[in-house]
Amino acid sequence: LQAYGERLARDTIAALPPGSFTFEDRLDDDGAGTSDIRIGVTLTMDGRGGVRVAFDGTDAQVPGNLNCPLPVTVAAVTYVFRCLMPPQVPACAGAFRPLEITAPAGSLVNARPPAAVAAGNVETSMRIVDAVCGALAQALPERIPAASQGTMNNLALGRLGTGGWDYYETLAGGMGAGPELPGAHARHSHMTNTLNTPVEVLERHYPLRIERYAVRRGSGGAGRLAGGDGVERVFRFLEDASLSVIGERRRNGPWGLGGGRPGKPGRCVLDDEVLPPKCERAVRVGQRLRVLTPGGGGFGLAADSDLESPEDGHS
Repeated sequence: LQAYGERLARDTIAALPPGSFTFEDRLDDDGAGTSDIRIGVTLTMDGRGGVRVAFDGTDAQVPGNLNCPLPVTVAAVTYVFRCLMPPQVPACAGAFRPLEITAPAGSLVNARPPAAVAAGNVETSMRIVDAVCGALAQALPERIPAASQGTMNNLALGRLGTGGWDYYETLAGGMGAGPELPGAHARHSHMTNTLNTPVEVLERHYPLRIERYAVRRGSGGAGRLAGGDGVERVFRFLEDASLSVIGERRRNGPWGLGGGRPGKPGRCVLDDEVLPPKCERAVRVGQRLRVLTPGGGGFGLAADSDLESPEDGHS
């Protein structure tokens, strides 16, 4: 089985154009004072069924918790290459033998203790996928889609003490458009593995009310094929609580390809305050949290009339 998986994987990689392809993407910030955190990757296909994935262009580990242990980086890279392989390729170690993955020790994607790593798994992994896809798009422009929302929009709510409670969810967003299909709306993508929490279940078990849950129309990037739209989810707090947000793509929207426009960035708004991408807040009964998730990038040049897509009255 291992040998069979390796053979199919090498056949897939051998069909990729040989050469080196470099891409750079950036995280917004680490919530601890470091901004524009670079993830740089170079893919080198040898034309014989092997590929080297090198993260030499990546910044050093940061004070905040966006750092990745190397296994998280390996998981994100292997996910991307697994998507290129035929569906019958077994999910075994043999299928990943053709991949040589290197990252400098002490970098964001190969952090050394005691680096904080809680959000590396949920946020940095998404940006690793974006960076690897961006490099692959140079080799395979007819197969690779634009960037999807690139964040899990992690939201934790709760209250300590007697009768305390806690609630955590990730929110869907827009998927990137590809060469043949527009981006899907309101989907979890790439490294996420969670699903929608039904409003009825949430409101029955927690002191929260969902006042709006809708597709964020017009948030996908314009293009010959438009990126998918994100979502809007509005929470009303029915008792005092605390909230914690870990989000990304709040400054720069997910990139488009082939002339497609980027998707709209996301944001979280507590009453009238636009929250930082990573933050904690104490909230009072009656306050309102509005979460707007990013749209996916568009693909291909759009008609001039399609370049500006209003967001359904929302600014």
